[in-house]
Amino acid sequence: MIMGTILKKLGICSDLSLLRTVLDGIPPWRDSKLLIKDLLVDEVPLRIYQPKWPPAGKRRGILYFHGGAGTFGSIRAFERICRYIAKKCNSVVVSVGYRLAPEHPYPGQYYDCLNATLYFMRNLEEYNVDPALIIISKRDLPKVRAQVLLYPGLQGLDFHLPSYQQNASVPILFRKLVIYFCFRYLNKEPSGLEDVLQNCHVPESMKQKYKKWISADIIPDEFKIRGYVPQKSTSFKPEVHEAIKEILAITFSPLLAEDSIICQLPEAYIVTCEFDVLRDDGLLYKKRLEDNGVQVTWYHSESGFHGILAFFGYGIFSFLSGKKIMDSTVNYINSL
Repeated sequence: MIMGTILKKLGICSDLSLLRTVLDGIPPWRDSKLLIKDLLVDEVPLRIYQPKWPPAGKRRGILYFHGGAGTFGSIRAFERICRYIAKKCNSVVVSVGYRLAPEHPYPGQYYDCLNATLYFMRNLEEYNVDPALIIISKRDLPKVRAQVLLYPGLQGLDFHLPSYQQNASVPILFRKLVIYFCFRYLNKEPSGLEDVLQNCHVPESMKQKYKKWISADIIPDEFKIRGYVPQKSTSFKPEVHEAIKEILAITFSPLLAEDSIICQLPEAYIVTCEFDVLRDDGLLYKKRLEDNGVQVTWYHSESGFHGILAFFGYGIFSFLSGKKIMDSTVNYINSL
C-alpha cells in the first residue's frame, strides 16, 4: 500500500490500481479438459467452467464470488481455483466478476452477485445442472444446497476480537488494512480509521444488543492463548458512527441478522485460518449457524493466513496449507 501511495502521488496509478494488477496474477495455460465461456449478464462479467467429458448425470452448480473486500480481485485472479473445483468436483462453476468499489458504489456488488445468481438458477437446463445441487432463496427458484465460506469477513461491529489482536500485523491482511478497505468499499474517506479500530463507531446500546452474537466471550478459550487482552471500554463518537454507519448494516455485517433469518440458511462449510484477523468472524458464524440448527462442516488451518488461496496453483510459490484447504473443500462439495 505504501508503494501504491507513492505511485498515486506521482500521478502514475492509484493504490487500488496497483493492488488489482498485482493480484490478477499470471493467466494460466489453456485447459484441454474444460470448456470455458465468458458472457455478460446485466453488465456483469461471468466466466463459466464446464468439464468437457460427457456427464454421467446432472452436475452440481457452483457460484464463485471472489474475495477482495469488494474493491479488488477479479475472475482472472481466481482462475486456478475455479478450474480446479470444476474438474475435481465434476461441476459447472460460475465465477462472478462483480463490479468493484469505489467506481461501482456499494451495495452494487451485492446486486451484481444476486443478478448473476438469478441468471444461473434460471438457466440450469442449459448447463445440465441438478436444481437440487446449487452450492452457495427465492421461492420461484431452486433452493441453495450449501454455502462455502473461505476465511470470510462477516461483521464491522468489533475490531478487538482475539484474532484482530493476535494477527494485527500478520501479512497479507493487517488489522488497519481491514478498516481501510471498509472505507474504500463504502466510498468513504478513511479519516476516522483509528476511532473505528477502537470501536468508537458503535453505540453502547448496539454493543449490548449484539454481544450475545459478537463478543470475545463467545470465542473458545483455545483461540485466546496467543496473548489476547480484553478491550477497555471506549467512548462512543456519534460523528464517527455517522461517517461509517453502513458498516453496521446487515448487508455488510450478516452476523447481525436475526435468528429468524439465520435459521433459514443452507448448510455451511466454513474455512478459518489461525493467522488471520478474520478468523473469529468465521468462528462466530459457525456458532450462530449451529445454535440455529444449521449443519456446519468446519475446517481450520493451523498454519494458514488470510489470502493463502491467492497463491494456489503457482507451483513452488504455493503453500501446502492452501492445497489442504482446497482438497478439503473439494471433498466437502463431493460429499453433497
